[in-house]
Amino acid sequence: MAAASPRVHVVLDEPIYEGLRRWARREGIPLSLKVRDLVKDALEAEEDRLLSQLADRRSATFDKKNSRTHTQTWGLPKRSRH
Repeated sequence: MAAASPRVHVVLDEPIYEGLRRWARREGIPLSLKVRDLVKDALEAEEDRLLSQLADRRSATFDKKNSRTHTQTWGLPKRSRH
């Protein structure tokens, strides 16, 4: 039977393994879920770092003279008929 989710095999040093095992046990969750959550957090942090770099580059080249206002871009909001 195929696994429901993709799997990865990771080799850890003994101290790292034991630390993760104890951490998962304290939280009452399986070790695999703890590792999954940590990897997810690391990926989110990397995404945040990359988006921050992108925002910094865009901010450095921003030219207010050539920018458009919200209204120029999207128009005026439509009024409700109530």
